[in-house]
Amino acid sequence: MGFSRGPCSVLVCILVGLCSFYPCSGTDITAQLFVNASKQSARTIPDTLFGIFFEEINHAGAGGLWAELVDNRGFEAGGQATPSDIAPWFIIGDESLVVLSTDRSSCFDRNKIALRMDVLCDSKGPLICPAGGVGVYNPGFWGMNIEQGKSYKLILYLRSYNPINVSVSLTDSTGSQPLATSNIIASSVSNWTRMEFLFVAKATNPNSRLQFTTTQAGVIWFDQVSLMPVDTYKGLGFRKDLFQLLADLKPAFLRFPGGCFVEGGRLPNAVRWKDTIGPWEERPGHYGDVWDYWTDDGLGHFEFFQLAEDLGALPIWVFNNGISLHGEVNMSVILPFIHEVLDGLEFAKGDASTTWGSVRAALGHPEPFDLRYVAIGNEECPIQGYRGNYLKFYQAIKHYYPEIKIISNCDGSSQKLDHPADLYDYHIYTSANNMFSKYNAFDYVARDGPKAFVSEYAVTPKEDAGTGSLLAALAEAGFLLGLERNSDIVEMASYAPLFVNTNDRRWNPDAIVLNSAKAYGTPSYWMQQFFIESNGATLLNSTLQASSTNSLHASAIIWKNTDDVTYYLRLKFVNIGSVPVSMKIGIDGVKINTKSAVSTVLTSDNVMDENSFDKPAKVTPVKAPLTADVEADDTGMTFTLAQHSLTCIDVLTT
Repeated sequence: MGFSRGPCSVLVCILVGLCSFYPCSGTDITAQLFVNASKQSARTIPDTLFGIFFEEINHAGAGGLWAELVDNRGFEAGGQATPSDIAPWFIIGDESLVVLSTDRSSCFDRNKIALRMDVLCDSKGPLICPAGGVGVYNPGFWGMNIEQGKSYKLILYLRSYNPINVSVSLTDSTGSQPLATSNIIASSVSNWTRMEFLFVAKATNPNSRLQFTTTQAGVIWFDQVSLMPVDTYKGLGFRKDLFQLLADLKPAFLRFPGGCFVEGGRLPNAVRWKDTIGPWEERPGHYGDVWDYWTDDGLGHFEFFQLAEDLGALPIWVFNNGISLHGEVNMSVILPFIHEVLDGLEFAKGDASTTWGSVRAALGHPEPFDLRYVAIGNEECPIQGYRGNYLKFYQAIKHYYPEIKIISNCDGSSQKLDHPADLYDYHIYTSANNMFSKYNAFDYVARDGPKAFVSEYAVTPKEDAGTGSLLAALAEAGFLLGLERNSDIVEMASYAPLFVNTNDRRWNPDAIVLNSAKAYGTPSYWMQQFFIESNGATLLNSTLQASSTNSLHASAIIWKNTDDVTYYLRLKFVNIGSVPVSMKIGIDGVKINTKSAVSTVLTSDNVMDENSFDKPAKVTPVKAPLTADVEADDTGMTFTLAQHSLTCIDVLTT
């Protein structure tokens, strides 16, 4: 893939920058971009440059990408002691008629907590149940999205020493409107019994709940209650609309599962990959104490690798290295943690004859996953024990898997690392002005050391970002142009965080906003789409001259359209300023067909504009032929860049 393989078509993408959030002047800025498209000046951009980073934060997975509708399906979220908090399971009826509690009677050894429901009323006798019965309900993650005509699979385990007659329903949030109903009638379920139901919804309600009701006295135990839409991506459990939003970014890699989520606030709450594989009923789940919520780990180690594969992305596994935010394992006893990671690598890369490769094969994936990168921990370089632990992990991994590239937490952009690494992690959360100025951040970094992985970047101050503003997206685009230009030493970059459930915003802003039924991309999400074709493209030498350069960045690449095997010149411009820019392009080394030119522009009336559930496309790219006020021939063109805009121009080369 690249400029040197065949006829050179050129595509120009222009990003127009903001000088600040305030008006700069009342006069248009004039600028010239000189593009040298000769092969001698060109350089190939890594095909790994732009990807995505998933962290279990903001209920990104539980209540987000992972389509499970029941929250706390195994009743473990309240801890292993009993009695325990069963939220968000709630009583239906009066506590004088039904009592909910927990005990350690489950048939699953790793998930011993079960729900006990004591029904004190009956259909006859001294204590009569109300007409609708009494019982328990679960509203899911701020309401279950149930859609008319769609199918939902319910799996649960129960037992009772008495005959039972239980109504199982999907209803509206009040329980008064049934959307789908079935019945559990059994004369003997004294042993734990697995039951499965398929519901077809007869109405739509994005704020639904699952409930169990009865008018028959007795004691019933419930455990491992799962409700999943049948219509998930390829039946793999991923919510289809959210998967598609990720697929549309065409990410080169997927970094997972965190972030601070990997570390845990304390080590007992760190991610343990072995606890997240195998039958969902047997996964113990864990409390993500950094972001303060429980996850059943339905989205686990295997599912992340499957997700990366289905996205066509390289997996980047971030693992715990014996360090949490408030604790660490002494280097002298770190060996068990190293063995745990080596087992995880065998799970991903070993053939089906190996111990852990056979486990992967049994889960339905006999071929190894294409794991090429791992990160030893997350943001732990300042911690005293990090380097010692890191070196032990590094040596063990390189011994067994010398081909794997290892990522250090320590930033090597300002000074050389004092330990071996293939890449170093670079995180930046900052203001819009500072982010835009970071266009030059890697200009003077040494070219002979490990390469950079900018695994987390975003504009975050509320006054700049809001909950996802155009201003933030433009500043980030300017930064990415600098990464593109320095891609000889920057190998990968990803925005963070990826998802936020609007009901649990633990971090702000985020790329994709969701609730139970809908989702939309923020301007920063749409900004990333301007860089999709940069992966593996050819970076051209370009020089920008402008009467005001503090508000404008630009780049030029050549990329290949694989659909018709044609080459395009793409010019990208960020104009972060508040006035338009008259832009003149001069191109040397390739001829262009300006009649084919197409512009894609991300802009809005106000630089602080955002998208929302009501207006999900308020700030989204607009694509159109470049015809209006353009003067052009086969060596260049002149046109106007809008204020506060990101502009991409694609031109077929001849």
